[in-house]
Amino acid sequence: MLVVPTVTAIELAVGDPAPDFALVGSDSETHRLSDHRGKRGVVLAWFPAAFTSGCTAELQDMRDHAAAMAGYDAAVYLASVDTPEKNADFAKEHGAQQVVLSDPSSETAKAYGVVGPGGLYASRWTFYIDADGRIAEIDKSVSTTTAGQDIARKLGEL
Repeated sequence: MLVVPTVTAIELAVGDPAPDFALVGSDSETHRLSDHRGKRGVVLAWFPAAFTSGCTAELQDMRDHAAAMAGYDAAVYLASVDTPEKNADFAKEHGAQQVVLSDPSSETAKAYGVVGPGGLYASRWTFYIDADGRIAEIDKSVSTTTAGQDIARKLGEL
């Protein structure tokens, strides 16, 4: 029997440098993590796929709690491996208050360890990145119905 070794990506941990990204947002602008270094923290909330029930609930809760999140010095982004066009439509249809980033190549999702099999979706994980570009917290148990509230609470704790 032939045994093929499995290759496992190194999982990011609190304290690690966050992988930089340059992703097109639902506002048609390119957003980079490096643009925030030394200025403000970043929240990168990965979700599996636009227009699915759980992802819609997550975006809507983040929309509904945008004011609470805005009280902290952090840029809050949602992100998926969907195309920029699909995420722009998703953001517009649901009145998103945060920019929705697109990673159709899945390269950034791979760097964050969230890419699913075949690169077709991302795991629902939220990364909290400090002003120095280091990971301050990783939430791997995101609730779609309280995502915005949970982010605001976590920003208050950090």
